[in-house]
Amino acid sequence: MTEITIPLRSHDEAILVLGPYDRYAKLLRQDLDIEIFTRRGNLRIKGSDEGVEEARRRIEHLLGKSRKGRDLALKDIESILLGNDLASLATSAPAKPARERPPATYRVLRSGGAAPERAPEESLDTASTPVPRLVSAVPNVRAARTSVVTPRSENQRRYLEAIEKHPLVFGLGLAGTGKTYLAVASAVKALRNGHCRRMIITRPVVEAGERLGFLPGDLQAKLNPYMRPIYDALHDLLDFDEVQRLEDAGVIEVAPLAYMRGRTLAHAFAILDEGQNTTIPQMKMFLTRLGEGSRMVVTGDPSQSDLDGGQRSGLNDAVARLRGFQDIGVVEFTPKDIVRHPLVEQIVRAYEAPSRVHREGERT
Repeated sequence: MTEITIPLRSHDEAILVLGPYDRYAKLLRQDLDIEIFTRRGNLRIKGSDEGVEEARRRIEHLLGKSRKGRDLALKDIESILLGNDLASLATSAPAKPARERPPATYRVLRSGGAAPERAPEESLDTASTPVPRLVSAVPNVRAARTSVVTPRSENQRRYLEAIEKHPLVFGLGLAGTGKTYLAVASAVKALRNGHCRRMIITRPVVEAGERLGFLPGDLQAKLNPYMRPIYDALHDLLDFDEVQRLEDAGVIEVAPLAYMRGRTLAHAFAILDEGQNTTIPQMKMFLTRLGEGSRMVVTGDPSQSDLDGGQRSGLNDAVARLRGFQDIGVVEFTPKDIVRHPLVEQIVRAYEAPSRVHREGERT
């Protein structure tokens, strides 16, 4: 039994090697009969001499290319880590070939302990905007907790199709139409299918007509009230401990919009929630974060802006500027798409119509 340590320079390197949901780590364990995990910011590998040495060669080859600034496509990462890259084996003894694995996804209804139901391959790939896969889906990645999310209205169906087809989508509509929930569900699906490495969800920190003053606790505690709707969607789709684990691993990131400045979001699924509360410069800043192999969804209700008087909403401005552009989708929801309590649709319609008090005042 041999154990070695490979130093890592950053958290991104850990994600690069282990893959989303530890997918690459699982494949390496199966292929080379090794144990691989991170500890104190470094990579630890345990197993037979031959398996550990082969894993070390593959991983160091991948890290070497990354550290030289090479632009690695997802298929290149997969090829190197699965031992199919001839360059990685040029100076080493022949390694045993990776095992064949049928490409399939597993769709399971959220019922504890239910057996997996095999379903046809679901992909975000389209002819116009192909999305490279990280690896074939692995059925044992906590698949039993995956929800089957289906659209409940025609606009919801168009919204999901637009997210699959376009790298940038705006979802506009009233409260309760499923804008945020469906976007988060699409991001979870993309992670599980290996179409992205990270899920990044952000929103502007704007109070809804109140001044809450000083909030106790550390930074995370101060931000939690604003991010609560996002966590509600995540916890409905994933187990609580899984969300925590993926956040700790950097696979899921929930952060305020101000933290996006200066970043390039490559190979990520990014969601901007409550977009109506962004200013024009903030919206421009977020949209220009779009990196290689990434998708963005911007959601918001143009009728519920909490910006101070006189400030134009960045959401309305962006939709006016970008509507009709190729590879940009805009889906608008109506009160018929509301999927909360049936009373919510009636409440929304009542607020959209002229008030009874106003009509009575006109008659008098």
